[in-house]
Amino acid sequence: MGLTYGYDIHLPPRNVAGALLRLAELAPPSRDVPPLEVTLPGGDRIVLPFTSRFESEPVDCSTSDTLHLDTSIMFGADDAVREYAEECGHECGEDGRVQIGYVYLTVRFRSSLHPDYASMDFWAATSRMSRLFARSARVREVFTGLAAASGGVCCLFDTGDGGPEQVCWVNGETTREMLGSPRFPDRQALVATWPDPDPDDGAARERK
Repeated sequence: MGLTYGYDIHLPPRNVAGALLRLAELAPPSRDVPPLEVTLPGGDRIVLPFTSRFESEPVDCSTSDTLHLDTSIMFGADDAVREYAEECGHECGEDGRVQIGYVYLTVRFRSSLHPDYASMDFWAATSRMSRLFARSARVREVFTGLAAASGGVCCLFDTGDGGPEQVCWVNGETTREMLGSPRFPDRQALVATWPDPDPDDGAARERK
């Protein structure tokens, strides 16, 4: 079985639409796929340059707890990204970035760590990409930057094997603390550092 490393961003549900639109800005400018219309819980409609389960039909998540997307993301080039690009036959663009995909994304409108938060779980499609996710500082910066720009509370690096996640970013602070460390002895201790959820998010969920 191959490696399935990923990054998980936890954020208030009301910020998911903005986070997805910021993610869309990281998509390759020339990717030739039809626009995907997504209806989010609460009724917001957004258009994304990705597919959902490799299809471009409109997706209605107004009564769903999850959204699945197949994304392609532009990453800045460091040594790890350049090595990956060379091995895979990808070119580095004039802006110094490399297109990498598919990167699979599951949006959970109820985070597994706290039901009043949402999560965006990004997973590498291959073992080679997983190793890139582990090695590249520029890849990490994209996901921690997305967490920060989207009003997130936490970004975790997850090896997908049941082992402890690494906390990459929490409440505005970049870190490399492992879950199970003295600072974050368990997931409950990590979640306890997050701001209290907005009660309006909970009310909106109840109206779904």
